[in-house]
Amino acid sequence: MAKYRIACLPGDGIGKDVMDAAMIVLNAIALDAEYVYGDIGWKFWKSEGNATPERTIELLKTTDCCLFGAITSKPKEEAEKELNPELKGKGYVYYSPIVKLRQEFDLHTNMRPCKAYEGNPLNYRDDIDLTIFRENTEGLYCGVEYFPLPEELMGVLSMHPKMKRFVNTPLKDIALSCRIITRKGAQTITRQAFEYARKQGKKSVTIVEKPNVLRETSGLMVREARKIAEEYPEIELREANIDAMCMWLVKNPQNYEVLVCSNLFGDIISDLSAQLVGGLGFSPSANIGDDYALFEPTHGSAPKYAGQYKVNPTAMLLSVKLMLDYLGEHTWAQRLEDAVAQVIREEKIRTYDMGGNNTTLEVAREVTKKMMRGM
Repeated sequence: MAKYRIACLPGDGIGKDVMDAAMIVLNAIALDAEYVYGDIGWKFWKSEGNATPERTIELLKTTDCCLFGAITSKPKEEAEKELNPELKGKGYVYYSPIVKLRQEFDLHTNMRPCKAYEGNPLNYRDDIDLTIFRENTEGLYCGVEYFPLPEELMGVLSMHPKMKRFVNTPLKDIALSCRIITRKGAQTITRQAFEYARKQGKKSVTIVEKPNVLRETSGLMVREARKIAEEYPEIELREANIDAMCMWLVKNPQNYEVLVCSNLFGDIISDLSAQLVGGLGFSPSANIGDDYALFEPTHGSAPKYAGQYKVNPTAMLLSVKLMLDYLGEHTWAQRLEDAVAQVIREEKIRTYDMGGNNTTLEVAREVTKKMMRGM
């Protein structure tokens, strides 16, 4: 029996392209692992009315972790239009597979490293090394939404003085999304950020919220961060509003190390940070829970490039690096990152986004060659 059982979910669009690149690396190191592929994505939404079939959930429960490719997500009305004719009008509602998996397996921590590698012509600066910790299961992505607004819910909300200006608005004209922050959720993501900072020798953690306006939800995040920071006296806690943080990251990104945010804010900040180091093609992520983890590049499915093996696989290869670290394979993880850095630094093998004409798989093979040198 293999030491590890790893689920592989290519998903949509270029998901298969970058998954194939990842397997070049994994096959080369001969990890003692069994790789099992599962169904997920737009194809299954259209044919089954479920982008995350229950058989895939059950498959993941038999594995140690998951490597994920890319997913296509569309708004409610657009998604329903693409259902197979026999499924339309039967009450199927599209729900993001990646959000579902995060909640199903309580993958409370999303970690997104954004590091500038020497030689990357797309770097905003060469001295950027950010890691974003994003709460992964709560906030505005928790999925508690209403449209139209139920009458009984309006009755409850009307108790709040700020709702007075909406009481004469027809319920059919009101959409509501709930931003839910729990004390436990705030504590967990903040502690993860501080633990990482301590292990990596970082000097600061910045909590990025909006407590001056979102007084209760962001307020809870900030208050809990302050409490937890007392347990890490060697690490400075900084506080920034989300809008100001976007400005400061463009102005002085080198001044920040570890950022911690609620779900939506973390999504925004991590995409901005990724662009500072070359774009989403360089941005890996880890979705980590107490008992399971899922690793994925942060880019989308880019359907116009699907099957062309044109896109940059760096984000996926660095996601493999994060997965190897999670599994305790630290030596291979470091060798893989060093190989990625060397290929970028040498400026010879590059995909189109970096000004080259090499394929996704050619980059993966070059990284693998560097990684295996001397073995």
